[in-house]
Amino acid sequence: MTAPEPITIHRRLSSKQAVDGNKLQKRLLRETGKAIADYRMIEHGDKVMVCLSGGKDSYALLDLLMTLRLRAPISFELIAVNLDQKQPGFPQEVLPNYLKQLAVPFHIEQQDTYSIVKRLIPEGKTTCSLCSRLRRGILYRVASELGATKIALGHHRDDILATFFLNLFYAARLKAMPPKLVSDDGQHTVIRPLAYVAEADLIRYAQIKSFPIIPCNLCGSQENLKRREVAQMLRQWERDQPQRVWNAFKALATVVPSHLMDRNLFDFESLKPSGQPDADGDKAFDSEPLAAITQFDD
Repeated sequence: MTAPEPITIHRRLSSKQAVDGNKLQKRLLRETGKAIADYRMIEHGDKVMVCLSGGKDSYALLDLLMTLRLRAPISFELIAVNLDQKQPGFPQEVLPNYLKQLAVPFHIEQQDTYSIVKRLIPEGKTTCSLCSRLRRGILYRVASELGATKIALGHHRDDILATFFLNLFYAARLKAMPPKLVSDDGQHTVIRPLAYVAEADLIRYAQIKSFPIIPCNLCGSQENLKRREVAQMLRQWERDQPQRVWNAFKALATVVPSHLMDRNLFDFESLKPSGQPDADGDKAFDSEPLAAITQFDD
């Protein structure tokens, strides 16, 4: 693969494409900025480690954060980090060349996790789980070594929804990817600034920006069958009833514990009538909910 040319949003675009591209970029910046503000993902003085894989999502994440950094009322640093897992055929020169052109600080961590995975996982079995654990541990260590205060991942709205439905259908639990969390080692804050962004928009943005995408055909790219089925379901909904997708996503941030069944979240055992009327209280027979929800408000 050859090194990418310096890119701007107008490169090789017609006038209409440039206008559409600018509109898309503004929407992505607005959605990313809102997610960051809503969950207080980035604060003054932060050093944000942006995990860059070579896929469309992480490229877009870095691109948008670089723009927001210039416009933000606070000061924070960015450093792009890629983990070279020594997978056969990985084009080592693509990311360094691209990042040098952007003049963004970066670090390439080289760790041969490929050999470990191949040695421990029988041929034909899914390698994703072990590969993910190894990758996570290495990135936590690198974040500490670099002095990063936040670790930014490129998961988007559809990733969050797919995880929710996977847990719902196959694990019998209500759980998704949170926009912000403390890492399992208790040492790091992990953020997902693209939490409000639809994957379809990221696909279009990658095409407009001509990101030097590294093909996802290596050992760690095996797609879980169940996740693929859920992704197909969401794409079908997006085509037929796009409002359904946004309503499902909005529901993740509009939880009513008293109307679920988790006794750890709501004290059903102690629940008793107060004897006082409450205009906002529950009704025995609610009318059917008719949601009139659009995307996240500006």
